[in-house]
Formats: sequence, C-alpha cells, structure tokens
Amino acid sequence: MYQFRSFRNSDPPRLAEIWRDQPPQRGLAQPVTAGLLEQLVFSKPYFDPAGLIVALHDNAPVGFAHAGFGPNEEETAICTETGTTYQLLLRRDHRNAALAGALLARSETYLRDRGAKVIYAGGIRPLNAFYLGLYGGSELPGVLTSDAIFYETCRAANYREIDRVNVLLLDLPTFRLPIARNLRQLRREVSCQETLMPPPPTWWEGCTIGAFERVHFFLARPHGGVALADVWFWDVEPLSSSWGTAAAGMFDLYVPADQRRKGLATFLLGEAFDRLRARGLLHVEAQTMQHNAPALALYQKLGFQQVDEGVVYRKDA
Repeated sequence: MYQFRSFRNSDPPRLAEIWRDQPPQRGLAQPVTAGLLEQLVFSKPYFDPAGLIVALHDNAPVGFAHAGFGPNEEETAICTETGTTYQLLLRRDHRNAALAGALLARSETYLRDRGAKVIYAGGIRPLNAFYLGLYGGSELPGVLTSDAIFYETCRAANYREIDRVNVLLLDLPTFRLPIARNLRQLRREVSCQETLMPPPPTWWEGCTIGAFERVHFFLARPHGGVALADVWFWDVEPLSSSWGTAAAGMFDLYVPADQRRKGLATFLLGEAFDRLRARGLLHVEAQTMQHNAPALALYQKLGFQQVDEGVVYRKDA
C-alpha cells in the first residue's frame, strides 16, 4: 500500500535519488542533486510544499508529482486560475500505472482546491515556474513523448492533446548561412548588436530565467531607432552538461509584423550563430509548436533537426 503526503524539508535527497533513477532520456538532466533541486525548484518564491505530493512505501519516498501555477497577465504575481502538473517521477521498482495515476489525481485536486479552472500537464510558457534547465531543453515543452510514464498517465487520465512541440537542434560547427541577395543587402543596411545579461523585464521572467546566463541579440539601423528583429539565448544548464556539449537555448525570436518577409530573422540568426560558435558553443536548441509552419520552415532552412517532441495536455477543471 502507498501513502501520500506533502513535501517536507528533509525530502530533497530522496527526491534527487528518484530523479537519478529514471531511464535515460535526452530531456531529463542527469545527474541531479538535492542542491540543484533546491536552486531550480524549492527556492522559487512561489514554491508551495503542499503542491509537491510525495508517494511513500514503507515510509520511504518512491515517487512524486509537483503541481503549480503560472503568472497573472502583468507577470507581477501568481495566478491560480490556470495550473499544471510540472513533474511526475517514480522510482524504478515502483513504476506502475496505478501509482502514477494516483499521484496525478492528487496533483489535480491540489490545483482545483486553489481555484484552477483549467489544468494542464507539463510545463510550457507561461506555465514555466519550475524545472527550466532540468527538463525539456531551450524551453519547457509540455510532456515529452520520451517521458513514457508521464505521457501515458496523462492519456489514461483523459487529458486532451491540444498541441505538440518540436524540439530542434542545430550543429553549429557545420552551420552555413544560406547565400541570398537580400542577406547581402541587409549586411550593408543593419548591424547586429548584443546585450549580455540584461535585467529581466518582469518579476516572472526574473523568477524563471533571470538567474541563467543570457544574451540578447538584435538588429538595428546605423542611425538607431527600434530594433528590427531580436532573439534571446541562454546556457541551458545543467541540461547541456548532461548532454556533454556546450549548447545555447534559443527563445523569443521576434520580428515585427511590418518587417517580416525581408530576411531579417535569417540574417539575425546567422549573425548570432557565428558569434556563439566563436565563443566555443557547439549546438543551439530551439522549440516551436508543430502548427507554426513559418517557424518550422525557417529552422529547416537553417539546418535544425528534430530531436524530441512534447505534448501540450489540457483538462477542464
């Protein structure tokens, strides 16, 4: 028989053991320590011990599910109307559907009791409160299809699949920017500039990605003015260390609507990739929704290859 309780301050070493006991998968950082969990999960200002449900067998932790919320529209505080189960892990000798289902059900109850009207499974922006750098890649991808227990438990619990996420990887040493006349013209008209570790724009960004090493690249004309396109990168730690490579995670690629179809995104990324490669980085990881055909076409043109896939699961509360 299993018992269930909320997180206690003495749990992190045992939870780290459960994490290290998982089957090998690209999207799960290894090896994880209690210190890493403290840094990237338990130290968050909105961490609620009641939202981390621990399963016990003979008084020993054998699995856990972690539920939480996202921000309000202004990203100044937590909003409890939308929540998700961020993580679901079981020890190898207790990896069964019944225990996984029981943990997921208790996670849902926690979210409903605190006002959740919509419940997701897996973290995906803006539901990215925990586990960035430990799960997924450049961003939280929902539930990875390679995360078999979590993925199948959501299907069995009648979650609806509402979208999929392509996890993409680019090999920087072999990257070559496509040759095109408009790109040569842009090189004469705009310059690529960068800012290292800019202040996070909101409280939520500060909590979720503010502690990681980040760099912001943007295109500007010589006489100044607003940025014509911009993109962000971060160091994907500790995941990139578990991959055994120096990698950058790409996020928030943006070109204003009136500046699109001019080659600005291609030119910006080409400049950014060259600079990252010069700093010794070997890979860039990116993510995009499967329905985002323009983004997928851009990444394919640049040489990205799909390496994993995430599912966005939803259930009305």
